[in-house]
Amino acid sequence: MSVEVFLRLLKQHILWFILIPAVTAIAAFFATRNEAKVYKSQATLYTGLVSRYSLLSDRNNAYQDRSASAFDNILTTLNSRETLLQIGVSLLTDHLQLRRPDSLVLGYAGFQKLHNAITPEWENLYYIAADSTLLHNTIDSLAKTPSDNPIKTLLLKSDSYYSIAHLGENIKGSARKNTNDVLLMEYESDDPAVSQRTLHYAIEYLNKRYSTLKTSETNSVIGYYEAKLEKAKTKLAQAEADLRAFSEKHQVLDYDEEARNVASSREALNGEYNQELMRKNAAKAALDALNGRMGQQGSIRAANNDLTEKQKKLSDAENKLANARAYGQPQTVIAQLQASVKQASEDLKVSAQKYDAAANSNDAIPAQTMANDRLMKSLEYEESSARLELYKKRMDDYAAKTNEYGPLGTQLRQLNRTLAIAEKEYLDLIQNVDQSKTRRQDVSIGGTLEVLDAPDFPLVPLPSKRIQMVAIGFGVGLFIALLLTALRFWLDKRIQSPEQAESMIGMPVAALFPTVKKPQVFTRASMASRSMFEQLFNAINVEVTQNTTKPYPPIITLFSIRSKQGKTWVANGLVDLYENADQKVAYCYPRVTGKEQREFKQGVTYFPYTIRPDFMNVTGVDYLVDYSQGFDGSQFDRIILELPALINNQIPVYLLKSSALSLLIIDASSPWARAEKQLLSMYVRVTNQPIFTVLNRVEGNYVEVPGRADVMPKPVSPATSLQPQRNML
Repeated sequence: MSVEVFLRLLKQHILWFILIPAVTAIAAFFATRNEAKVYKSQATLYTGLVSRYSLLSDRNNAYQDRSASAFDNILTTLNSRETLLQIGVSLLTDHLQLRRPDSLVLGYAGFQKLHNAITPEWENLYYIAADSTLLHNTIDSLAKTPSDNPIKTLLLKSDSYYSIAHLGENIKGSARKNTNDVLLMEYESDDPAVSQRTLHYAIEYLNKRYSTLKTSETNSVIGYYEAKLEKAKTKLAQAEADLRAFSEKHQVLDYDEEARNVASSREALNGEYNQELMRKNAAKAALDALNGRMGQQGSIRAANNDLTEKQKKLSDAENKLANARAYGQPQTVIAQLQASVKQASEDLKVSAQKYDAAANSNDAIPAQTMANDRLMKSLEYEESSARLELYKKRMDDYAAKTNEYGPLGTQLRQLNRTLAIAEKEYLDLIQNVDQSKTRRQDVSIGGTLEVLDAPDFPLVPLPSKRIQMVAIGFGVGLFIALLLTALRFWLDKRIQSPEQAESMIGMPVAALFPTVKKPQVFTRASMASRSMFEQLFNAINVEVTQNTTKPYPPIITLFSIRSKQGKTWVANGLVDLYENADQKVAYCYPRVTGKEQREFKQGVTYFPYTIRPDFMNVTGVDYLVDYSQGFDGSQFDRIILELPALINNQIPVYLLKSSALSLLIIDASSPWARAEKQLLSMYVRVTNQPIFTVLNRVEGNYVEVPGRADVMPKPVSPATSLQPQRNML
């Protein structure tokens, strides 16, 4: 919507913009005639959210809640249901203790309203009013009972001073001067004492609940860390016990040191074992050599033994022979004994020879020396064997300990790692618990809101809002008028402006005609219409001269979608101009009453025609006009053809082929909807001629009015005058 259209709408609905705001302003004026006086009490509190010095202020990473949400938490606590309920309970406790109105506690109107709300069956509350604590607890319990009672109604359902809804609407808190350090609190009511006492209790319960909430936050954090600390302590003790049990079971004082000692001892033992094995092998080799030598000594001893045995045999044989001879044994016996003595002597000679051969060799060593050496090497061999057995046993022990220490290292590292993790977790939790306790102490010391300015007792009521309400009512009226105007504009399908006509029709507007109520009077509208007729006349002549394909005389067709659009009025205006230009014009128009006949006036011939059933098949104007009218197109310079409204008549398809151009006449006050668009689309498809859109009866300042120097009045005959538009087709 352009500014011009908007101003035109305002001009058209100026009465709405006068009456509706006046009505709403008057209604607001009378609605506030009995406006009650309002008293406002104020107080300021120091929150310390930004600049408070606390236990944590000196720490580099001290926590300070400087966010806007911290201030919002205070306001949320203030407007919470429980806080408002406790404010109402305390205020009601004070008021029920009164026996008469007190300007410093409760005025007369509030006193009467309160006592009217307490029904007779609940008047026993007055008898316990002396004990304020008991009365407060009684009121608090009555407010929370499931059944209805006057106290619960006052606190939860009414619009009294004690209602949580009333308190929530009127207790206001805000930051002063864009800082979260100072909280400004306000409360308004029609009783100055109530305003002060309500704000007093609001500060009291806000402090209590805010401090409790902040402390409960730290308590929950401390409880969480303490529970975690207890678990970490148990876990640390278990890790230490596992490590201690491991050391006791495996007798390990220092695993790494002992592992290094075992490795070095095992290497040293292997060296000693190898040295001892070499000594054993050396002793064994010496003993074997001595045993070989001792083998040679054995042959001498054998020869010696054999020699001794042979000597014994010879001695025995000689003794037997001597005894035989002495006892006179037979000769045979003596011969046998002599043979035995002889044989023993021979055997003794052989043994003596063997003994001499063995005893007289080159490498013969004394037997005593060899015996001593053999004994020494035997002892050395046995000692070395014993030591090797001990070394083997010790090596097996080291091997077993090495096999044992292999997995023990992994277990010990895991136990140490578990112990280190548990110890670190325990120390971290101790630090967290300490920080949380410090935070709790900080909150308990500085978590309350300090009162900078106590609630004041308002002596003067606030200025009346009557003028403001009247202004608001006037503004609401303007808004309603504007809304109604906009709704009418959006819902109205009529053409409101040339721009809207071009966008809705899809064609440029060639001419705009204002509403001419007195065509014969030289008025602003008549001047504008005459000027527009001249412009339209020029546009038609230019188009006719440019179009050489159409037959002569050119046919100028006037059509409209609906009736009563002003086709006849436009045609008469054009006829008047052609008459002044000495042009012979034939004006063909549809009959309305059926009695119209051919007329000739001032050089213009009027031909009425009848709309026949085969109107769409008419091929020329001579076939359209009755034969009795004597129509001859060659006698005229221009033919103006007015068609009936297309909304309820046929389109002369063949007749439009010979038309030079068409004028679409649209009344600005008529609607333009889907039916109009479809009929115009069909008309455009039928003809390929130029179509000029003429917007008739345009309101507002869309039509340019020429000056008197440009358009001079001239005599107008009644026959060719501009007739009123609303009486024309």
